[in-house]
Amino acid sequence: MENKPFKILSIDGGGIRGVFPAMVLANYEAELKAKGVEKWQVYQNFDLICGTSTGGIMAVALALGIPAKEIYELYLNNADKIFGSKKGFLKRIKYSAHQRDELETLIRNKYKSYHNGEDGEDPRLKHCKTHVAIPIYDLMEGRPSVLKSKYHDAFVRDYHIPAYQAALATSAAPTYFDPYSDKYIDLNGLEKPFQNKVDGGVFANNPTLNGIIEAQKAFNLQLKDISVLSIGTGHQRFCDAGIDKKKNHRVKYGIRYWMLEDGKKRLIDLFMQGQTQQVQNLISILKNGIDKREPDNFEYIRIDTQLDESCNIEMDETDKKKLEKLAEKANIEFQNNATQIINLFGDGNRYLESK
Repeated sequence: MENKPFKILSIDGGGIRGVFPAMVLANYEAELKAKGVEKWQVYQNFDLICGTSTGGIMAVALALGIPAKEIYELYLNNADKIFGSKKGFLKRIKYSAHQRDELETLIRNKYKSYHNGEDGEDPRLKHCKTHVAIPIYDLMEGRPSVLKSKYHDAFVRDYHIPAYQAALATSAAPTYFDPYSDKYIDLNGLEKPFQNKVDGGVFANNPTLNGIIEAQKAFNLQLKDISVLSIGTGHQRFCDAGIDKKKNHRVKYGIRYWMLEDGKKRLIDLFMQGQTQQVQNLISILKNGIDKREPDNFEYIRIDTQLDESCNIEMDETDKKKLEKLAEKANIEFQNNATQIINLFGDGNRYLESK
């Protein structure tokens, strides 16, 4: 039997802007279903799903078998519950802007609803129906980490972790939420701490490169054996000439500018955008060489959209009309790339099933 390509789905971080990849993937599943493809769900068409922050929440949900349409609706209809009780300015100097209680309840209940275990049992990463890799930052150890399902004999740590805890850890964005801390009973009956985990976006907001390396080293594949679909959450071009146009004087680059002015967290946006752009630069070199003269070394599609002044959406936006506009952008981007996406990632077959 001819081997299928190893198919990777990667989903960026971006808070509530996760409505963008959720709608892209809802379109993808709807298109496959309309074409009569028996295996129309995302998990049935990808061998590895990587996701950071909101992308991590989504990656685990998709891998548990939750349709993308339901994830989109969860985001769209609950933005005000997740981010609607933002603390006042003075409290945000000392505390994170949001409580995660509503987010935890929503995610935990949604994950449970697609788990066939005993009543009340939380699914674990072990129960994912395709493999996942979820970046987090471990404040206890002071190092980046990637939570993985058991797709290699060496990966014995993470598959015990309840899925909702992995999702909350990767989405614990600094200044938005406190670091995530909890504990769980592993599959051997031992209580394990799971303390002080932070959003993986601090080092891998775009986890595509992580996925490619996992495919090469954990599955012993060459680049030619890999196909990648990478989806962003919308980006705002971060440019600054150093002049305040309204006041006609040079900008002062203190804490006020980077973290407080106009309610924007420019420092976090800059870090996230810079990391995401550099990943795209490195993937371009891998795909076509430094001078772009090499033929494609692997199949790669990147779906994203620029957020201009007409659709300026912060990561904790609650305005439903703005989020629907972002979803409309997702519809457009999917249609622009639908033929290529379906041809590469929509046959209902995976590499691992051909082995």
